[in-house]
Amino acid sequence: MISVKLPLCLRILLVVALLVAAAAAGFLGYRYYTRPVTLTVAAGSIDGEAAKAMSAMASHLVSTNAPVRFKVVDTGTALGAAQAFADGKADLAVVRGDVGDLSQAGAVVVVAHMVALVIAPAGSSIDSIGALKDRVVGVVGAEANARLVDVLSKEYGLDRKKVFKEVALADARRALQSKEVGAVLMMVPLSEKYLSLVRAIVQRGPKSLPVLIPIDSAGAIAEAQRAYESFDVPKGTLRGAPAVPADDVTTLRTSLYLVANKKLRSDLIATLTQTIMKVRRELLREEPIFAQITAPSTDADAYLPLHPGAAAFYNGTQQSFMDEYGNWIYLTPMILGGMATMLATAWKFLGIGQPLTKAGPLDSLYALARRIRHTETEAELSDIEEEIDNILGGERAKSDSGDENVVDAATLNVAAHRLENLIQERRAVLAKRSTIASVA
Repeated sequence: MISVKLPLCLRILLVVALLVAAAAAGFLGYRYYTRPVTLTVAAGSIDGEAAKAMSAMASHLVSTNAPVRFKVVDTGTALGAAQAFADGKADLAVVRGDVGDLSQAGAVVVVAHMVALVIAPAGSSIDSIGALKDRVVGVVGAEANARLVDVLSKEYGLDRKKVFKEVALADARRALQSKEVGAVLMMVPLSEKYLSLVRAIVQRGPKSLPVLIPIDSAGAIAEAQRAYESFDVPKGTLRGAPAVPADDVTTLRTSLYLVANKKLRSDLIATLTQTIMKVRRELLREEPIFAQITAPSTDADAYLPLHPGAAAFYNGTQQSFMDEYGNWIYLTPMILGGMATMLATAWKFLGIGQPLTKAGPLDSLYALARRIRHTETEAELSDIEEEIDNILGGERAKSDSGDENVVDAATLNVAAHRLENLIQERRAVLAKRSTIASVA
């Protein structure tokens, strides 16, 4: 009845407003559900390359419209990145396997492998770690390499405080040249960029041949310290002709991981892992270090377990189409049904294709009762009788044509009979008035 009383233009305006509101709500809901998720990534290194590499990856994720984005926080050092992650200040972090508290970390990818290099300048007589007992070793990145220094000190019986000394990266070359230190300990990826850095520190000229000191007990250390593994630096890594080292040299290696907090959703990390592994070749053009990106160990007893989301990607157990979209398939018919109901309600509200009034034959008959009571002439009563006949005749015609909306004949007859009684009563009243008027 409200829709009948409102003007058509106002009804249309109300329906349009409701449709716009529903469309806006649906659009906002879709944008919210499909919006990219931004994760905070802590990264740090003494040369700033870790944060730079992650920034390059973050830019690539944006340019490819990836569903996961990065907000990179440069912590300055690898230890700083591990601490930020452990303190809950970052969702992800680029961390070394031997640095910081990784109890809440799940491996996503291995960004690079960090190799321990103990290097002495050309002409040095140092040929083993044991020979360092009476020497001083400059440790580049002492905070990050604290655990490595402890392991070497314990394994080879070295006095940690006397043998190992912190040396800044910028001062390492000067410390060697001035013989302030007899060797340098560094942990770097075996990429050309970092090998060039090592050469710049230890080589005094094109003919100088630095000494790469082996860590012979690397296998035993790796058995006791699972963060490390034994690794052979290939012949000629530092120099090709003559080769430096002259033969493969045993040392220690640890991994540089991109880790995620275990509390992060599995589907989110699975998507992130898939995206990184998909674009790693493209990232290689910007940062050569990405050439070493690889999958972490998928073994159940791995030193740093996989994040469940990354494990789902590597093991091929990501959600199937039905698992991922089953809810939508189930909900879509319900949503469409609700929309159809809304449209039907709007159509009815507008009154399109319907008479402007709700008055049916019964309403018309009941309305005549009021007119009969106020009729003052016989002629008006005759007109009302004719209207009654027309209404009854119209309903009879609808019934004959099979119209399902026709009013029941018995109901019409009851209403018509009531009106006839009212007409007769009114005629009696009018006749009585006429008699009284003639006598007077």
